[in-house]
Amino acid sequence: MELELERTALDGFRGVLDAAVAQEETVESIVPDACPDLLEVCDTEGVVCLHRKEAMEGRVELSGTIHALLLCQPDGEVGLRRLEVDLPFTCTADSPDITPGCKVVAQPRLRGADARLVNPRKVLVRADLVVDVQVFAPVADWAPASVLDPEQAGVEQLSQSCDTCVTVCVQEKPFPFSDELTLAGSRPEAEALLKWRVSLECGEAKVIGSKLIFKGSARLQVLYRCADGGLSTGEFELPISQLMEVSGAGEEAMCQVGLILTDLSCELDDGDGRTISVSMGLLAQAVIREERSLTLLTDVYSTLYQLDNEIRTMDLSRVADRGEREVAVRELLETGVAPQDVLDAYVTMGDVTQNREGERVSLTVQANVHLLCRTESGETAAVTRTIPVSCPVDLPEGARCSCRCACTAPVYGAPASGGAEVRFPVRFAWLALTGSKAAAVSAVSFDENAPIDHAGQPSIVLRMVSGGERLWDIAKAYGTTARDVMQANALEEEELPDGQLLLIPRKR
Repeated sequence: MELELERTALDGFRGVLDAAVAQEETVESIVPDACPDLLEVCDTEGVVCLHRKEAMEGRVELSGTIHALLLCQPDGEVGLRRLEVDLPFTCTADSPDITPGCKVVAQPRLRGADARLVNPRKVLVRADLVVDVQVFAPVADWAPASVLDPEQAGVEQLSQSCDTCVTVCVQEKPFPFSDELTLAGSRPEAEALLKWRVSLECGEAKVIGSKLIFKGSARLQVLYRCADGGLSTGEFELPISQLMEVSGAGEEAMCQVGLILTDLSCELDDGDGRTISVSMGLLAQAVIREERSLTLLTDVYSTLYQLDNEIRTMDLSRVADRGEREVAVRELLETGVAPQDVLDAYVTMGDVTQNREGERVSLTVQANVHLLCRTESGETAAVTRTIPVSCPVDLPEGARCSCRCACTAPVYGAPASGGAEVRFPVRFAWLALTGSKAAAVSAVSFDENAPIDHAGQPSIVLRMVSGGERLWDIAKAYGTTARDVMQANALEEEELPDGQLLLIPRKR
């Protein structure tokens, strides 16, 4: 006969992949007929739009487009022109635990891009792409808490309390965003847009009922050519606020929401040098975790029957640390040329490494700083330098830490003695989890036609306590209960001192 157990549901998701997929994309592109011959490619920047992410048997596949924006100097003309080149990409990541029912969270980024002239009518464009991928498999799990009717078989049971972190929901929501933007009156009018970039940030996320409310911003920066052939910039902060349907999460749940681009269009309105129309396709990806307190059934026995128990090992995780920290960077970069002015400056994030010394972990990201400078001779020069940026955090031994980094404000760049000075902030956002295992009784059965025969056993036993013994173990060994042993020895608590002589009543 099988005894019924009280079960605590632990339905949710299990992480089966957390990886960074890196690959290089190259393409040769013909200069459009409407564009004159090119003399030089001065700078190259890219915007990544993710179009598809799909979990398959044993792998995940992602595809999208890198929109490369080239600043080119036409032959025989004054002023820079924009040349747009699209680089479609498809990348994969493998894991035997991935199935078509898995949820995929992907964050694409460019570590850098460059281009060179093959001839005046053809360019070769290269982009260094990284996609941070997390894959979650749905899990229908439960934890055994207790035997529901222990009296029917004289069952004694032992439980322990523990905490675990459950990924309760992985959800996403696509949505469009568009706006009409006006350049500040202090800026000159634009003749043509040359480059644009968007930085997406989610600063607040909260579960209320069945809704996830998240707020963030899209920071748009544009570089444009003025009527006199000079260059100028514009910056815009665009607020974002959305609702997303979620399930299984309480209002104290921990929410991680990331925003990525699926499409981007940025155009200067005809006949107006101050109005810019921007249209974006955005995808919000949410991972919601919840810490739960559990009661686990760890041991059972019966004073009446011989029990047959099944034991299962449960994987438990805890949030060791979760936080954000902003590190201010200020560096003097050797540019190799004497810049008269810094026309444009931005940062792309490279790889994040972790170096542990005891409980101190140093998170370090390679920040790739890109400058577009005007030299004293009036020429335009692009400069790229890599700066390591570190953030120390205290994490317990064995903690698994995932970290994402972003530049949270426009990069300041200015000429300085020997090169250019740059200043910018880098935000480190990390989540550290620790894992443990616990053995729990997952099934209990007995033969009701074969009770334990107590005949011939002495009614009382004297037993001396040895070091580290628990009252539970002594009672189990002699087929009695901890309560009966405490009553027979006038004990008020279950802690047993070494060397104590116990009077153990036996079941008859």
